[in-house]
Amino acid sequence: MDESLETLLRDEPMLTLPQVADKLGIAVTRVHDLLNAKKIIAWRTGDKKLVPAAFFNDKDAISKFVSGAITVLSDGGYSENEILRHLFTEDESLPGRPIDGLHGHLAREVIRRAQASAF
Repeated sequence: MDESLETLLRDEPMLTLPQVADKLGIAVTRVHDLLNAKKIIAWRTGDKKLVPAAFFNDKDAISKFVSGAITVLSDGGYSENEILRHLFTEDESLPGRPIDGLHGHLAREVIRRAQASAF
């Protein structure tokens, strides 16, 4: 768990805010609204904000389970960096990373665990 966020996200496909807007077919200002509403979160590196491509499903929409996990963890007091660390850190008991589980049959278990760890 001591792995740095930069190391965790190094090989992760990331999107700039204009790329997120293109993917969703919305204006960049709406992407800022999504960030403010915590439907998605961005990793801030230097002067850039990057959104993990893993937040989106195969239909180029934001995964409802990803938004749900972000909401639960955020409501539980996690910072954006702590949420990213939680979602992208391997969990052998799942198995795999929570972010991957949110796209499959483990989504409800990932959300349940997020609720338990956040409170």
